[in-house]
Amino acid sequence: MARPARVTLVEVGPRDGLQNEAVPVSLDIKLALVERLAAAGLPVVEAGSFVSPRRVPQMAGSAELYRRLTRRPGTAYPALVPNLQGLAAALDAGVTEAALFVSASEGFSQRNIACSIADSLARIAPVASEVIAQGVRLRGYVSCVLGCPYDGAVAPEAVADISARLLDLGCDEISLGDTIGIGTADAVRALLDVVAARIPAERIAMHFHDTYGQGVANVLVSLEAGIATFDCSVAGLGGCPFAVGATGNVATEDVLYLLNGLGIETGIDLRSVAETGAWISAQLGRDSASRAGRALLA
Repeated sequence: MARPARVTLVEVGPRDGLQNEAVPVSLDIKLALVERLAAAGLPVVEAGSFVSPRRVPQMAGSAELYRRLTRRPGTAYPALVPNLQGLAAALDAGVTEAALFVSASEGFSQRNIACSIADSLARIAPVASEVIAQGVRLRGYVSCVLGCPYDGAVAPEAVADISARLLDLGCDEISLGDTIGIGTADAVRALLDVVAARIPAERIAMHFHDTYGQGVANVLVSLEAGIATFDCSVAGLGGCPFAVGATGNVATEDVLYLLNGLGIETGIDLRSVAETGAWISAQLGRDSASRAGRALLA
């Protein structure tokens, strides 16, 4: 299949990235991060999460962030919503795109949300119905699609089945997450062969963590399978509290460098993203995990 001529990058650093960073981040810094990323041309910036602040302290100020956010025309600012209570809070704060999540692994589902995959799908069904009733765009995340820290290998057929269930619930797009970053090019190719037989490629996004340094290679393999939407995190922010050793998402700067080299359009200014990556890394007292970002600013 031909590579897409244009790709959409979904910036997840302010949510998936920051929620797994140990250093507390003030609301003002989070807000500045979201607005800087949008100004750099990121078309989608996942800005917050309406989960319990006791469970994810870094996301505690999401409602206020959305209320204070200066929204750029043409930019989407989705939020993660785990339940009806979270959805109500998100809608009240002005959220117009929502995301739900489910695991492809029983072990991860039990440790992450203390229920089975079947129960988690049953739990999110009424949330999905309400999202659709409110006219809000809905995204589905599937975690551990290439392996689980508790169960080991995950069958591509199981991922395809869960993804199809999420489409049936009304999700517009399914993001397939390599939560612990163990995926390799052949594993990604095999996964997409199975999932894309059940779901149109244009409804699939890929979400790679970069634990073993394979994120950019996995993006390239996905491009060759016709995938045109990728999640990424400025400066490679993040990790996974339920997967020891997992690093953040593949860095936005590194993916952009790849796409620019392939002549694929994104509408995003790489240098602006690199400068934002250096800035947020300084706020966190750490180095940027983006090789492209560090090289560009050297």
